[in-house]
Amino acid sequence: MRRSVRPGPLAVIAVVCALLGSTTALAIAKSTGWFGDGHTDTIVLTQGAPSPAANRVDQVATGKPLAGNDFDPAAIYRARATGVVTIVALFGSQAQNGSGNAAQGSGFVVSKEGYILTNSHVITTAGEGAPGETPEAAGTVFVEFGDGDRIPARIIGWDVYDDVGLLKVAPKEHRLSPVPLGDSSTVVVGEPVAAIGSPFGKENSLSVGVVSATERSIESLTSTYDLVDAIQTDAPINRGNSGGPMFDARGRVIGINAQIRSESGNAEGVGFAVPINSAKRSMDQLIENGRVRYAWLGVSTQTVTPKLARHFDFASERGAAVQTVIEGGPAAKAGLHGGGREEDFRGIPFRGGGDLIVAIDGNRVASAEDVVRVVTEQLFPGQTTRLTVLRGGERLVISVVLGDRPANPPRSGR
Repeated sequence: MRRSVRPGPLAVIAVVCALLGSTTALAIAKSTGWFGDGHTDTIVLTQGAPSPAANRVDQVATGKPLAGNDFDPAAIYRARATGVVTIVALFGSQAQNGSGNAAQGSGFVVSKEGYILTNSHVITTAGEGAPGETPEAAGTVFVEFGDGDRIPARIIGWDVYDDVGLLKVAPKEHRLSPVPLGDSSTVVVGEPVAAIGSPFGKENSLSVGVVSATERSIESLTSTYDLVDAIQTDAPINRGNSGGPMFDARGRVIGINAQIRSESGNAEGVGFAVPINSAKRSMDQLIENGRVRYAWLGVSTQTVTPKLARHFDFASERGAAVQTVIEGGPAAKAGLHGGGREEDFRGIPFRGGGDLIVAIDGNRVASAEDVVRVVTEQLFPGQTTRLTVLRGGERLVISVVLGDRPANPPRSGR
């Protein structure tokens, strides 16, 4: 929760994406992403090179799942609360003379070595400057445990694209209780979840709910790219919950609470968490390199449905239709074709006549989100991927060497 928020423009819209680490809700105008029908999805393929096992957090040493299959929030709280921390970040001269700004959020211990996961917007100015602007890291960060002890933490790095931040504390400074990390790919709608964090500065607060949806594509609060595969929940999460863990019934972390969608700026039953599998990928790269690399294809696509396919004469009823190809980007160099003149089809702006992606490295593609999802899990910058596309009545396999994601996606294309 931001104690003092840097000024910035607010865009008023029907719903508000509230930055949970802020005392003031940030209103985010939606131009692309899940919320809004018929738009074009910008396809940015993400995956950093895998890090050596020696640099990764030892999952075996982070704690054991709770026994049984019943959902017992009290048991989850008893077993996990000691691994959840409050994070206080000081910016500018706040630490010296109180003239800077301060932020407060949540986090959780993931290893005996002292690594702590949180959101990037808790420990940096991510999301407060111009789109694509390099964020400023907090000058001083403290981690406060449930017993009130506060110790200094070092910022290892952050990932603004998935809104993940990584801290490290000295294990000798305080007893650490790492929490076990789960597998967000197995999360299903309707399963119960528990969130622990510091909403409005109230440390170690518990809230419960269910998973309302999975694989949501929502606008990121900290970058110009959408956050892919977010977990939606109705568990009450508020400002200050940012960076805190979302637990499943067995006390395993399945997500990092990151943002809410609200008209008031407070919890209204629509919250989102970064899937823990994405956070683990970011964490591994931050531990190894201090930064996270994301790959880039350089196209925009739109999901094709049976009615769209018939209207625009595609050879398949499902796939990701290439709308535009960024000049000079990886897809352009490989020879992918974008669509022609944009027209409106039942309220959906669409460019027909371009390539239809139906598979990536043999994995079936049924939607624009599938393109992002497949490459996020399997590919990284510099890797060559094989796209199966339908071009008119012809089936082609096109090899593309993925590039590094630019901070701001180019808007020009063909």
